[in-house]
Amino acid sequence: MRTFVTVLAGLAVIYFGTAGRDPEEGRGLTGGLVLLALLASLLVWHLTKPKPAAK
Repeated sequence: MRTFVTVLAGLAVIYFGTAGRDPEEGRGLTGGLVLLALLASLLVWHLTKPKPAAK
């Protein structure tokens, strides 16, 4: 489940990053958008990390 949510976060960043662009700018992915998607995925991966068991 954690992997699915992580991938979904990255894809959401890519989708919303390309959906709002003007047609004159082109519809391709930029390096910055891919980097932003990667950072969003890593943030979700970190935030959904299970907590260690309490002793």
